[in-house]
Amino acid sequence: MSTETKNPNIHMLWPTPLLRKKFEQHEAVNAELVKLFYQHKSNDTHAVADAPIYSSSDDLLMRYDNAALNQLFAFISQSVFEISSQMNAEIWKHSQSKKMNMEVVGAWFQIQNGHGYHETHTHGNCAWSGVYYVQVDDDEKRESNKALGARNGITRFYSHQMDVIGGGYMDSGNLYLQNTAFDSKPQEGVLCVFPSHLKHMAMPYIGDKDRIIISFNAQVHGDQGDGVFNYSFY
Repeated sequence: MSTETKNPNIHMLWPTPLLRKKFEQHEAVNAELVKLFYQHKSNDTHAVADAPIYSSSDDLLMRYDNAALNQLFAFISQSVFEISSQMNAEIWKHSQSKKMNMEVVGAWFQIQNGHGYHETHTHGNCAWSGVYYVQVDDDEKRESNKALGARNGITRFYSHQMDVIGGGYMDSGNLYLQNTAFDSKPQEGVLCVFPSHLKHMAMPYIGDKDRIIISFNAQVHGDQGDGVFNYSFY
């Protein structure tokens, strides 16, 4: 929903930012990552072969010094800084720090198929999180599934309004509160960065290709600390 209005007396407050961006080098990089991830799974003695979803541990960047992975995370780092600097531009002007540093504090991959899904959740201990689509059926094939249709394998983000409309009074005057979800299509090479507190889920997926994604958590810190505001009463 737009945060602007033609009526100057109406202020659209507290927007939720979300970045969706395509990685130009995704075809070559993704092909290498698919090989790496399937090999990782095959080496995992705890992996269940026919399970509808497989998740690695979140030490992906510490575990592998891989050129394709490093190339992708250079793009991810730039993208996280892009959205973070945009949202914090006015506040950072008053920061004692002269440089902001982005750090990925966790990264992992998931392989999903056969109705595999990830229930509604948020991410802790970070400011920004993201999902990058490594492999998935194309839109036409994915959406043709008779059982799941267009929702097949999407990442669904839930508005903060979800927490206030349950059991609340509804009439034609507040129907706008029903706009409670945004669906991010899983498309190879697309990165989605979002605030870590935003509720989201991976919908069930069935496809000819496995749905393979990378998820990550990121923090942004100033070189002189994160203090901007003085909360002292003196």
